[in-house]
Amino acid sequence: MASAPFPPVAASAASAPPRVAPRHPFASAAAAGRRSSSLSLRPAAPRRPVLLPLRSSSSAVVAANNTLRCAHRRAVSPRSRRRAQGLGAAAASAWGPVGEEKGGCLSCFPRSRRGRSGLARLAPCALPHASGVSFRSRLSGSKVRPSHILHAAGPDEPHVASPTWSDTSLDTPDMDHAISKEELEDVLNTPLPEHPKLIRGQLKNGLRYLILPNKVPANRFEAHMEVHVGSIDEEEDEQGIAHMIEHVAFLGSKKREKLLGTGARSNAYTDFHHTVFHIHSPTKTKEYGEDLLPSVLDALNEIAFHPKFSSSRVEKERRAILSELQMMNTIEYRVDCQLLQHLHSENKLSNRFPIGLEEQIHKWDPDKIRRFHERWYYPANATLYLVGEIDDIPRAVREIEAVFEHTLSENEGNLVPSSSPFGAMASLFAPKLPSGFAANLSGEKSPATDKIKPMKRERQAVRPPVEHKWSLPGVAQDAKPPAIFQHELIQSFSINMFCKIPVSKVQTYKDLRSVLMKRIFLSALHFRINTRYKSSNPPFTSVELDHSDSGREGCTVTTLTVTAEPQNWRSAIKVAVHEVRRLKEFGVTMGEMTRYMDALIKDSEQLAMMIDSVPSVDNLDFIMESDALGHTVMDQLQGHESLLAVAETVTLEEVNTVGAEVLEFISDFGKPNAPLPAAIVACVPRMVHVDGVGETEFEIYPEEITEAIKAGLEEPIYPEPELEVPKELITQSELDELKLQHKPSFVPLTKEENVVKVFDSETGIAQRRLSNGISVNYKITQNEARVGVMRLIVGGGRATEDSESKGSVIVGVRTLSEGGCVGNFSREQVELFCVNNLINCSLESNEEFIFMEFRFALRDNGMRAAFQLLHMVLEHNVWLEDAFDRATQLYLSYYRSIPKSLERSTAHKLMLAMLNHDERFVEPSPHSLQKLTLQSVKDAVMNQFVGGNMEVSIVGDFTEEEVESCVLDYLGTVRAASSPSTEERIEKISFRPFPSDVHFQQVYIKDTDERACAYIAGPAPNRWGFATEGNDLFNVIQRSDADAEISEPVNLDLTGKRRIDVRSHPLFFGITLSLLAEIINSRLFTTVRDSMGLTYDVSFELNLFDKLDLGWYVIAVTSTPSKVHKAVDACKGVLRGLHSSRIVERELDRAKRTLLMKHEAETKTNAYWLGLLAHLQSSSVPRKDVSCIKELTTLYESATIEDLYLAYEHLKVDDSSLFACIGIAGAESGEDTNDEEPDMDLHGMAPMGGRGFSTMTRPTT
Repeated sequence: MASAPFPPVAASAASAPPRVAPRHPFASAAAAGRRSSSLSLRPAAPRRPVLLPLRSSSSAVVAANNTLRCAHRRAVSPRSRRRAQGLGAAAASAWGPVGEEKGGCLSCFPRSRRGRSGLARLAPCALPHASGVSFRSRLSGSKVRPSHILHAAGPDEPHVASPTWSDTSLDTPDMDHAISKEELEDVLNTPLPEHPKLIRGQLKNGLRYLILPNKVPANRFEAHMEVHVGSIDEEEDEQGIAHMIEHVAFLGSKKREKLLGTGARSNAYTDFHHTVFHIHSPTKTKEYGEDLLPSVLDALNEIAFHPKFSSSRVEKERRAILSELQMMNTIEYRVDCQLLQHLHSENKLSNRFPIGLEEQIHKWDPDKIRRFHERWYYPANATLYLVGEIDDIPRAVREIEAVFEHTLSENEGNLVPSSSPFGAMASLFAPKLPSGFAANLSGEKSPATDKIKPMKRERQAVRPPVEHKWSLPGVAQDAKPPAIFQHELIQSFSINMFCKIPVSKVQTYKDLRSVLMKRIFLSALHFRINTRYKSSNPPFTSVELDHSDSGREGCTVTTLTVTAEPQNWRSAIKVAVHEVRRLKEFGVTMGEMTRYMDALIKDSEQLAMMIDSVPSVDNLDFIMESDALGHTVMDQLQGHESLLAVAETVTLEEVNTVGAEVLEFISDFGKPNAPLPAAIVACVPRMVHVDGVGETEFEIYPEEITEAIKAGLEEPIYPEPELEVPKELITQSELDELKLQHKPSFVPLTKEENVVKVFDSETGIAQRRLSNGISVNYKITQNEARVGVMRLIVGGGRATEDSESKGSVIVGVRTLSEGGCVGNFSREQVELFCVNNLINCSLESNEEFIFMEFRFALRDNGMRAAFQLLHMVLEHNVWLEDAFDRATQLYLSYYRSIPKSLERSTAHKLMLAMLNHDERFVEPSPHSLQKLTLQSVKDAVMNQFVGGNMEVSIVGDFTEEEVESCVLDYLGTVRAASSPSTEERIEKISFRPFPSDVHFQQVYIKDTDERACAYIAGPAPNRWGFATEGNDLFNVIQRSDADAEISEPVNLDLTGKRRIDVRSHPLFFGITLSLLAEIINSRLFTTVRDSMGLTYDVSFELNLFDKLDLGWYVIAVTSTPSKVHKAVDACKGVLRGLHSSRIVERELDRAKRTLLMKHEAETKTNAYWLGLLAHLQSSSVPRKDVSCIKELTTLYESATIEDLYLAYEHLKVDDSSLFACIGIAGAESGEDTNDEEPDMDLHGMAPMGGRGFSTMTRPTT
C-alpha cells in the first residue's frame, strides 16, 4: 500500500507473528517457536495456524502453500530480519484474519519488503506535537477529551458488534460547527509532523547523514552507508559491475576486519537503486570501554571511498560472484526475473539484475572496475545512517566530520561548474572535441575558470533513473497479451496481474487519509475472499492482493496473485476477479469500515506505547525506504495522533471511491477506458500429474487466460452478507458454571513439597500448577508495553505416529487449523473476534511437540479474549471433513513437488537414509496419506491434549492478578483428561547402521541451468546429554574425569566472574555444542569458501532435541556440478580437522561474544523469553530448571577449549556414522561432472520477500 510515513513497530508488536528466537542452547523447537525448515533438514508443515486470521506465516487469502522446506536455513543478516512495520502492525495484529504482515506489508499484501507500506506503516503513532493537535482542533473546533465512542453498525449491518475507538477521541463536530469542504481540504493539506529525534545533516563535500537515538538493542548501534548507485546505473558492458565493487570494497577492507574481534557484525548487498554497507556494532569495546563509533565510521569510509582494486582481490571476488550467480539461479529466482522483465519491459529494470551477466563478469579488469567506482562513489552520492544508543549527538556529528569531511572522489577536485545544460556531470560523459571547444566541457582550466572553485557533484534527483509506462485511465497504449513462463521445475499454477502508477508521496494529512482508506478497503477484500475457503475443494490455493510502494523500482505496484493446482487454474482466476469486481461495485459496508478502522486505531495506540521497543535496524530500514519514496518520517506517537485526526474525516463513500480506483485495472478489464494492466504473467509447470494417467504435458495459451478473466468478471454479483461478531467466546454465566463444576485451584508443583508457587526473584519467573494437571510458567516484563505472548506446549508431536498412522499428527494439526471453528462459532466469527481483540495465533507441530502460540494486546481485556480462545480450542474444538480434505491435499501436493526442488530432493533423500526411512522426520507419502481418516488424525492429536502433558507459558506487561485470574478461569476449567504417557507410544528411532549403500548418495534433476548442492549429516546427542539407545553421556563424562586428572589453567571468564562446573551442569552439551557450531561455521567459511573457492554458501547447524534421545548436525553447501564433490570432501575435512588443527582461545572468545550478544539482545523480547520458559515443568525434560536460565551467561563464559573437545567426541564424524547426499541439476542428468573448472570463491542477497526480491544480491558474508 502506499507506504505511509510511519516508523516500524517493535519486533514483538501485538500484531506481528511471534518471531523465532535464535537457536538457544536449550530453547527447544517448541520453545523457540516454529522451526519450519529446521536447522536440520526436517520439514515443517505447510503452515497455516489455527484460525486463518491468526495465521502467522501467510498473507494469502487462503491456505498459503507454504513450502515444507527440507533445505537448510541460511544465516540471516540483520537487515533481512524484517519485523512488522508500522501499522503493518496494525495490520498484522489487527488484521490477523485479514492476514498478517509480511516484511512490512500488511495482511492482504504479499511478503514484500517493497511494501513495508501503507498501513503497514500507517502505524500511526501518537502525537505530543503541536502540529497534530493543531490539526485536530482546527478540524473540529472542540476540545480533545477522553470519550467512549460506540460506532453504529448501520442499517445494512444489524448484527455487527459495536467496536470502540481509542479512549482519546475527538468529539464529532455537530452540524452547527461542521466545517465546509473547502475548509476541510485546507486543513488536510497541512504537512505531517517530522520525526522529533531524527537529526539530518550534510557535510561540505555533499555527504548526507542521519542520526536517530534508539534504545533497542541496548549498548549497540547500526551504521549503514548507502551509496546511491546500483545495477540500474550500469551501461551495456557493465552488467554486474556495481555488485563486483560491493564485493571488492567490502571484503578487501582491512579496517572492517579489525572490527570482527569487537563483536561487531557487518555485511553488504546491491540492489537496483543502491549499494549498502552496514555494520552492527557495540557502542564500546568490552575489554577497555573504548568508543567504537570512530572505528566503525573509519571502516565505512575505507569501504565506500577508498577501496583497493588489487588484481588478486578482483580475481578472488570474480570467482566468488560467479559462484554466487550459479547458487542464486533457483527456479524462484528465475520466476522473479520473469515477473520483473514483463512488469518493466519498457525500461532497464527489466534487464539490469544486480547479479549481472556471467560473460561480462569474466572480462572486467581492475581499471574498468575502478572507473565505475570513480564515476559513482563520491560523498555527495551517499547517505550515512546512524541509529542506536548514541547519547551524545554533537559528538557523533564531530566524529562524522572528522572521518568524512576531507573525503573526495578521485577526480572530484578537477570538476568545475559547467555551463552545459546537463550540469556538473556533463564532463564525465563529454565527447572528445577540439581543444577550443572542449575546455568548458572537459574540466580543463581556462582563464575564465581559474577563479572558479571546484564544484561538488550531486546525486541524481530521480532514483532509480528510469521512465515507466503507467497504468492510468485514458492513457493510450496497446494492451499486452498475458505472458506465460513454463518450466519443468515449476509445480503449481500462478498468475500475477500488475498495475503500475507513480508513487504518491505521503507528506500531508490528506495523503495519509488516502492510505488509510485504501487499507480499509483492501482489508475487506482479503477477508471476503477468505470466506470462499470454506468449500471442500477450493479452486485456488491462495489469492493475494498487494498495493505498495517500491523504492527500488521507483513506482507503486498493485498485484493480484492467484495460485492454484494446474487443473483448477480457470476456476481460480474466475473466483479472484469475481470477488474483486464485487467489492468494487458494491463497496465495503459500514460495518466493515467500522471494524477495520477500529482495528487500526487500537493497534495504532498499541504501537505508540511501544515506541521505545523498536529495534534500531528496523527504524533505520524504515527511514531509508521512506526517504527513497519521499515520504515524511514520523515516530509512533506522531503517527498515532495523525491517524486519529484523519480517521474522523473518513466517510464510507470516500473509502469505496478511493478503493475502487485501486481495483479498476482488474474489475474493468477489457473496457475501453480502463487502466491497462502493466503486465499479466502466468508461471506454469511443463508437466502435471493426472491421477490414473501419470505425468502429462500442461498446455495453456494467452487467449485462454484472457477469456478466463473476462468470464469471471461476467459472473453475477451480490452484496456482501453480514456476520454477527461475538464480543466474547465464553459468557460470564458460562464461566461461573464452569468454575462451579471444576472448582479450579492451584496445587503443589511436586508431590514432595507442599509449595503451590515458586518465584525466582533473579529472573522474575513464576511457576504454578493447576488442579487439572496443566503446568503454568509466567514472567512479567516491560519489554513491550501492554503486550503479551502465550505458548501452549503439548508433548508428543510426530514421534507418536506409528507405522500405521504416518502423518496423522501433522495432518491432524493442519486439519484443526484449516477448520478454524470452535464451539458454535464459525471460522469467520472467530477470525473477526481476533481482529477486534488484536489477537494473532498459530497452531503447529514438530517431531516432539504440538504447540499453539498467541500474541495479544492487553487493552480492552485482550488477554482474557486470548485465554478464552485457548480454552475453546482445548474444550470445544471442531473437526470438519472438508478441512481434513484440504489438509490432506496440501501435503499430497507438497510431496509431489519435492522432485521439482534440488535442495528439497537432496535433503529428503538424506533424511530417509540417515533415519532408516523413518517417515516421522520427512513429509508423509501419498500412500500414508491415503490411509488416514478424519477420526484417526483427530485421535492422534487429541490423545496428546491431556492435563499433565500440557504446559502454558505467558510473558508480557501484565500484573500478577491479571494473569493468575485468567489462568484459573480459562485453563483451570479445562477438563482433567488422562491418557497413557506419550513416551510409551513412541516407536524406536535409530540411525541406519554401517555399512550400507546409502551412506553416500546422489540426486539428479533435469534443469535448463546447472546447479549443485550437498548435505552432510551425522548423529549428535540431544540438548540434555542423551544419545541414541538412551545413553546418558554425563555418566561418560564423569568416568573420564575420574580416570584422568584434567589439568588446565584456571582462567577467569570474559567478565572476571566466578567459574562454575560446566561439565556437571545439565546444559553442558547445549552450551558446548553451540560454541562448537560457531567455530565450525567460521572455519567452513574461511576454508571451503574463502580459501579454496569451492562454494559461495556453506553452513553447519545442529538439531538438538529436548525430549527424544538423539540429535544430529547438518552441513549444507552449494557449489557447481564440477566442484561439489570437492566441496563435500573439504567440508568433511574441516569437520574432522579439529584435532589436527586445534581450537585456539581467539576462536573460542569470538564464539562466546557472538552467542552472548545474541542472548543479551534477545532477552529484550517476549518471544525469546517464551523459549527460555519452555519445559521448566515438563516431566519429559527433567534436567531443565530455572538455573539453566539464570546461569546461561556464566556457562558460556566459563566453557573451556577442553570442554568443547569433550562434547566434540560425541559428534559422530567418522565414515561409518556420516551420511552425505549430493544434488545436481542440469540439462544432462547423471552425466560426468568431474571436469575441472577454474576455482571459485564467493561473496555478497539482501532482505528478501515478495516480487523480485530474490534478484537482490546475497549478503557478502
